[in-house]
Amino acid sequence: MTQRSEHLFSDLDQYIAHPRLSGLALSPDGTRLVTTVSAVNTAGDGYAGALWEIDPTGAAPARRLTHSVQGEGSPAFTASGDLYFTSARPDAESKDKDPALFRLPAAGGEAVEVLRRAGGVTRAHSAERAEVTLVSAPLLPGAATEEQQRELHAGRRDASVDAILHTGYPVRFWDRDLGPARPHLFALDSPASAPQNTADDGGAAGTTGSPQARLRHLTAGLGAGFGGEVQLSQGGTAALISITMPEARASQRSALAMVDIATGERRIIADEPGYTFSTGPISPDGTSAAVVRSAQPTPQQAPQPQLHLLDLQTGQLKRLGQDADLWLIPSAWLPDGSGLLALADQGGRGPVFEVSAQTGTVRQVTTEDATYSAVLAAPKGGIAYGVRSSYAHPEEVVSIDLSSGETTRLQNPTPRPELPGRLTEVQSTGIDGAPVRAWLALPDGASAQQPAPLLLWIHGGPLNSWNAWTWRWNPWLMVEQGYAVLLPDPALSTGYGQDFVQRGWNSWGGHPFTDLMAITDVTEAREDIDPTRTAAMGGSFGGYMANWIAGQTDRFSAIVTHASLWALDQFGPTTDMASYWRHELDETMAAEHSPHHHVEKIVTPMLVIHGDKDYRVPIGEGLRLWYELLANSGLPADAEGQTPHRFLYFPSENHWVLKPQHAKLWYQVVSGFLSEHVLGEPSELPPELGLSMTEPGDPEAS
Repeated sequence: MTQRSEHLFSDLDQYIAHPRLSGLALSPDGTRLVTTVSAVNTAGDGYAGALWEIDPTGAAPARRLTHSVQGEGSPAFTASGDLYFTSARPDAESKDKDPALFRLPAAGGEAVEVLRRAGGVTRAHSAERAEVTLVSAPLLPGAATEEQQRELHAGRRDASVDAILHTGYPVRFWDRDLGPARPHLFALDSPASAPQNTADDGGAAGTTGSPQARLRHLTAGLGAGFGGEVQLSQGGTAALISITMPEARASQRSALAMVDIATGERRIIADEPGYTFSTGPISPDGTSAAVVRSAQPTPQQAPQPQLHLLDLQTGQLKRLGQDADLWLIPSAWLPDGSGLLALADQGGRGPVFEVSAQTGTVRQVTTEDATYSAVLAAPKGGIAYGVRSSYAHPEEVVSIDLSSGETTRLQNPTPRPELPGRLTEVQSTGIDGAPVRAWLALPDGASAQQPAPLLLWIHGGPLNSWNAWTWRWNPWLMVEQGYAVLLPDPALSTGYGQDFVQRGWNSWGGHPFTDLMAITDVTEAREDIDPTRTAAMGGSFGGYMANWIAGQTDRFSAIVTHASLWALDQFGPTTDMASYWRHELDETMAAEHSPHHHVEKIVTPMLVIHGDKDYRVPIGEGLRLWYELLANSGLPADAEGQTPHRFLYFPSENHWVLKPQHAKLWYQVVSGFLSEHVLGEPSELPPELGLSMTEPGDPEAS
């Protein structure tokens, strides 16, 4: 099923409203798949999720399971096939709007409320072969019991207090404040049973008369030490969790601990100074787990995540995939325990790999031009299910034949959009001889007779790759307007081997910059590209590169920089994870590769975009960039304060622009800025900015 491009990519309202699929849960018997589909909420100021069931055989159409206005998320199947999920459906007795835990019975019927607590519930983790469920949920540090949690939570709420007194670091993460409540893990004892009938869940506000489950604390005494990662054994007897270990100078590392579910006993199973560990799934026999071990980066050495098999009794590590130059992330064990399925970036794609638990050898399973964000193994063996996307289509659920690698798109709840152009690849060579590649999205009409203007888009990260669909930076919206969009993977990009990352490490203005210029040169040499009409755009690290480019060359007609790093000496101590960046960026890097040192050389009109709630790249970066552009750039403001530069500021947005109305406005302003400076065609700004309106009596008013 496709949705025609003239409705999706030429109409921002249709584009913003298009449903977005994410995540996947598989029932233990392999007969049910559930995913989450998000759509614009009734107020039009956000997105709400709904759970949809997909037939693993591909025979039946997708079926919607939940319908509440508030939305649902975090689905998890129990061993008996019931489905847990979280939802902020209201309760008549509660003043809070925190998510509660619900259970939808396998036999059908309305969802029953299992647990409503002060501060809410984050998600459930259920065992595959036992009726054991764990719950992740926030807990205030002064609360030893759920009753104390209610009292303390209500006290803060009723007094309208949101202040937080910190004793450690960090205090922020991406777009949220940390504390005073911290994540904790609980065992869900005495879960309520759901009534049995055949009606679909209609989003009822509650389940009157159903008993509430009890929580048993499993991370007591850890404080802020629980890292949030949880892997529950299939038998439900133990869990592997992440533990945050504080270090000197406000730094930290991640270790792993085993938790006995029955007794609550904890023991550290993997911890090594200088390294961080990430949890992976526990083997079917419960004796080992696939984990990722990575040396903490230094300014001299980039990180290199490595897949290992962890013996859950002895703590002994066995390296897997040592012959593959890949950053493998474990996803699921094969049913017989002989190996596991893993994901990794590779050459602008993200295939599924099979890794032998015995030999550590790696076999690529899927070969299509797509990137997988999730993959789960069917219990009968030989089949897996995954969520994939590419620049040809957004996220969708498929089945995978593990022997042949053949994939089949199942009957999804969301349609594939019809694209307004075509996708190809571009290859170039860096100044050191390294190969550099990119995706190039072209309008259908681009030709030697009608060459397309070019937009260079630079990905964030910087350890990242342009290899999957994105709703936030979608090239097809610009292709619809006649632009060609270049999506390169320069030095520091993942999926091209460790040396490719290392060549750009701690030298962002070096090979990452020259790679971008080399791939742009090759692309501009194409007969279907107009080299006289080009612009550069990027967000986060991509915004850093946009700023760096602005001070190094005047080859572009316009530059758009979103949530960008400007002054590295300022960014390092003020970002949410300053301890991490201290390991990566040293004083030499800040002195030699900070864009703010080159502001006087900027002669290209720049559109600066920043959200006030951005904690990863704090608003100070955008504010300083804007001031220094107007005060010191080669295109300063005139005596009346006028300038070709623009600053689009979002007081309520964070590192991303998430509200539908703001995402629409973002694209409108960006498109208008590019139209003016690249195409030479001024366009009207959206009236929601409050800058203009049609006067009464104007012919356009009718």
